[in-house]
Amino acid sequence: MTLQTTLFKPLPGEQAAAIDIWFNDQPLSVPGGRSVAAALLAAGVSRFRATPVSGAPRAPYCMMGACFECLVEIDGVPSRQSCMVQVQAGMRIRSQEGARDLPPTNTSDVPMENAHGR
Repeated sequence: MTLQTTLFKPLPGEQAAAIDIWFNDQPLSVPGGRSVAAALLAAGVSRFRATPVSGAPRAPYCMMGACFECLVEIDGVPSRQSCMVQVQAGMRIRSQEGARDLPPTNTSDVPMENAHGR
């Protein structure tokens, strides 16, 4: 897991309670009430996935669901746009390494807006 000092700080008066999640099998305490991408960035995560061709590291870019640079696996569901999913306590998030099948085969019974089920 790549962690570094983050440039992403909450605005004054915007302190959300911390929640516990897992990122690449490591426990993390992140600010709640925001997207998975924003929570991971605030916690210092700088590498979310690797490109399928070269393996180059990628992280969120647009933060509005247009670029797909923030793809991660959330609770076993690959190819989730982390900027479009609200972080929830207990989530298990993994970096996405290489290409994945689209659409993911194990999401037929999970609403797209909340694959975590909460």
